[in-house]
Amino acid sequence: MAELIIRNARITTLDPRKPDAEAIAVANGVVVAVGDEASVMAKAGSQTRIIDAGGRRLVPGLNDSHTHLIRGGLNYNMELRWDGVRSLADAMAMLKAQVARTPAPQWVRVVGGFTEHQFVEKRMPTLDELNAVAPDTPVFIMRLYDRALLNRAALRAVGYDKHTKDPPGGQIQRDAAGNPTGLLLAKPNATILYASLAAGPKLPTEYQINSTRHFMRELNRLGITSVIDAGGGFQNYPDDYQIIEKLHADNELTVRIAYNLFTQNKGGELADFQRWTQMLQPRSGDDMLRHNGAGEMLVFSAADFELFSEPRPELPADMEPQLDDVVRLLVDKRWPFRIHATYDESISRVLDVYEKVNRDTPFDGLHWIIDHAETISERNIDRVKALGGGIAVQHRMAYQGEEFVERYGAEAAAQTPPIQRMLQAGVPVGAGTDATRVASYNPWVALYWLTTGRTLGGLQLYGESNLLDREQALRLWTEGSAWFSTEDGRKGRLGVGQFADFSLLSSDYFTVADEAIKDITSVLTVVAGKIVHGGGEYEASAPTLPAPMPDWSPVRHFGGYQGISLAQATAVVASAHGHAHGSSCGVHGHGHAAHHDAPTSNYQGFWGALGCSCFAF
Repeated sequence: MAELIIRNARITTLDPRKPDAEAIAVANGVVVAVGDEASVMAKAGSQTRIIDAGGRRLVPGLNDSHTHLIRGGLNYNMELRWDGVRSLADAMAMLKAQVARTPAPQWVRVVGGFTEHQFVEKRMPTLDELNAVAPDTPVFIMRLYDRALLNRAALRAVGYDKHTKDPPGGQIQRDAAGNPTGLLLAKPNATILYASLAAGPKLPTEYQINSTRHFMRELNRLGITSVIDAGGGFQNYPDDYQIIEKLHADNELTVRIAYNLFTQNKGGELADFQRWTQMLQPRSGDDMLRHNGAGEMLVFSAADFELFSEPRPELPADMEPQLDDVVRLLVDKRWPFRIHATYDESISRVLDVYEKVNRDTPFDGLHWIIDHAETISERNIDRVKALGGGIAVQHRMAYQGEEFVERYGAEAAAQTPPIQRMLQAGVPVGAGTDATRVASYNPWVALYWLTTGRTLGGLQLYGESNLLDREQALRLWTEGSAWFSTEDGRKGRLGVGQFADFSLLSSDYFTVADEAIKDITSVLTVVAGKIVHGGGEYEASAPTLPAPMPDWSPVRHFGGYQGISLAQATAVVASAHGHAHGSSCGVHGHGHAAHHDAPTSNYQGFWGALGCSCFAF
């Protein structure tokens, strides 16, 4: 008999044999029936929990094929998120309120996930504004991997003065007297940003556990049930994996995690992977926490960064032999692997190495991945296909599209990345975010970008030839991403025997206006047949989390992603048939820009929930 049945739903199964259904039943963590209500309810017993979906849309759980959950979880409770905030005025009101409650010697951190293009003011805060809001509390604001703003208190905390030297690839902006102003620039190496952030206080172990649980719950709130963690700079294995492993041991994971191991030692990359391949068998673990291979950093010499505001970096001449050594080891050990590669010029050289290794030691079905691939050429897409690889794409262009157009032009941006060409070639494609630094972790922003081709600032990047319809985009976020953890056939669809991972949505993804896609959340999220998140009328269905720790945590007061409220989403559902694509929002009376006053007197009025700790991405 079924343990849980969801009835009265509009279910998108993504199974071509039965694309639509009214009810779904689960037992022992898998789907045991999906179809019309009468046939599914026949699986009910006296102990079956039955939930009425109220006619809402239910979709397979979303799967982020490239994110940084493990790092993000360790720090989530310390970070004030500007993800989704519609105006700088709102953002600064949040900052001011957080400064007032943050005790010394703690910092206020805004660490990526936003762009000034999302603000109605179309600008970043000035250093003078930061110093006025926070004369004594250190404030660190990082814009993607491009720059960081530090107020005077933060400069004192990190010890930067006129004698501090610029690190390689980074710049400390100075005034006429040589004193740091507070602006740090990645040109294009982001190490200066990470090193400065690392100087701040860290959460103790107990708080990191709490923080990671809240981050996972935030991802659940947005409909995410699985992720692939792409590692990150200063994310050492096994030390920095102890929190996630404890949560797994205590049966407290609410997101399935497949993790890749990211080398930490420039010049010692091969030694890292030699050691790790002796410690871990390929794909060791279980369905909730599993090793997924190597990368996204395989060798430091192959890192081409992704700041479109900076010129494309040339990879050094010694990249090929270094990468060759590592890839030969990984193929020999049958470890899947992935590599960060933004530009086609980098991808060409990487593929030269892969083809050479494959001639000697065939990849023979081993899953390997190119990450990002914004400017990949048709020729290199075909080379990826021939070698049996996949391409993981993220919505970084939604945050950096304006910078790309300014440097390379609108014509080049129209196929950046060329997702339709990848699909036409038959290459496995999985979608993700690269959160939490270079973009927000919100999957619905990515789905908005995939289906509209627009940046958060409203710039139209793509024409019809490079847009996906809503079902295609959803497939990349579900069954498409499953390939990247070698779980295709087990997750990503809702059919008998598939993982019972799904989300009941606040608004109907298939009918809401384009601009409303960004504000979709899940009102009920199920992982392995267990309810892990409930919102609104379903809130009591999910386990209660302890409050965010510490008590001054921004998450306790603001949450994370700043989307519309469930009440507003319900109004969108009610008016869906009269809310045509491209029209103004009937809830707010505008096109979803921040035309409302910041509810600074009511912290619950800010609606929310978290990138990437990579070396340079």
